[in-house]
Amino acid sequence: MSHGTIEGMPLWLSIPFVAMLLFIAIGPLFFHHWWENNRNKLIVSLALGIPLSVIMVARGLEQELAHQLLFDYVPFIVLLGSLFIITGGIHLEGDIQAKPAINTLFLAIGGILASFMGTTGAAMLLIRPLIKTNSERKFKVHTILFFIAIVANAGGMLTPLGDPPLFLLYLRGAPFNWFFNLALEWFFVLAVLLFLYFIVDSYYHKKEDIKHINSDKEHIEPIKLKGNINFIFLLGVILSVALLNEQYIPQIHDNHAWGFIREGAMALMAVLSLVFTNRQMRYISNKFSWAPIVEVAFLFLGIFITMTPALIYLKENAQSFGLTSSSHFYYATGALSSFLDNAPTALSFHNLALGMTNLFPGTTIVAGIPESILAAISLGAVFFGAMTYIGNGPNFMVKAIAEENKIKMPGFFGYMFKFSLIVLLPLYIITQLIFI
Repeated sequence: MSHGTIEGMPLWLSIPFVAMLLFIAIGPLFFHHWWENNRNKLIVSLALGIPLSVIMVARGLEQELAHQLLFDYVPFIVLLGSLFIITGGIHLEGDIQAKPAINTLFLAIGGILASFMGTTGAAMLLIRPLIKTNSERKFKVHTILFFIAIVANAGGMLTPLGDPPLFLLYLRGAPFNWFFNLALEWFFVLAVLLFLYFIVDSYYHKKEDIKHINSDKEHIEPIKLKGNINFIFLLGVILSVALLNEQYIPQIHDNHAWGFIREGAMALMAVLSLVFTNRQMRYISNKFSWAPIVEVAFLFLGIFITMTPALIYLKENAQSFGLTSSSHFYYATGALSSFLDNAPTALSFHNLALGMTNLFPGTTIVAGIPESILAAISLGAVFFGAMTYIGNGPNFMVKAIAEENKIKMPGFFGYMFKFSLIVLLPLYIITQLIFI
């Protein structure tokens, strides 16, 4: 592969992007205490992003850089921030009996909610009540593992709100309701995972000491949902993403000022949530902290800057990568989404597909690429985000909360060998054989 193209985008300008992704992948594993400080994440983003920005401006790429920051990064952070703030104002409490059927229902509800309040929002809403419900049981690691797969990943397939890679594809032109076309794949994966979980949880429930079972029956608190006004604000965000776009407001395409009406509406919903939610419930009951969304903002600032040359390079050199079918895109997107963040991975493969539309003559084009390729990228990015702890943002958050509650979670490689490689990967292969 050449180190440059006729249009002049050299491959070496993608090195900062690779370095940024490597920091995200290995930071939590090898220099955890240094990396957990958000200031250090910002330092890495700026150290890689600023020199590259100077080079891009010098090469006449200031428009591409500005578009990446204004029309991809800003909407991305506003959406995630709005969902984070609004879902942080909803509190679920209670302790019901931790029977297999109840636990499976918890995961099923989470899998449905994830598409409409985001995988992070659904995971943060349900993880603590689920842990409390199972507090009397000895065997509960398997419940957290399936929770990561179902609620923190696969459940978010149906709308751009569900998972960050889908929102980025929405920003690239995929209609809001197009993702409902993936409902069969979503239902199949969730149904199989819920069935497997019910079998596994039934097995472990029978192994529980009778004292644990009796204690679980004695400690019952009715489920209560607080902060219900936030569901109105959540609906406001859903309608903003669904309706405030070029499809319904043509002026957005012609006038950049109109382009941020959606972000303004979402930000307003977040402000209203902060104003109308009880502070004690948000900050004490829900243990709400600004740190996670600040972390995302700092990291993705570096990602969006450094990925600009990589996206251009991929588009220019698309046909030299050997990806010629939907299944190729599914596994390639999935493989990178397993070990890198799935949002920039989806955007990278979308850009790769932009340079290959001539290989798929006569097919329906959605978001500038063949519809079958868009489906493969979406499915690969969302499903495979559960293959490791670092594949999707909520994974590590769920793991951390479980460990705070004295649940001994497997390590990075233990998670793969004990769960994702033996449970998830076979299911994802079957999904491809049936649907892609």
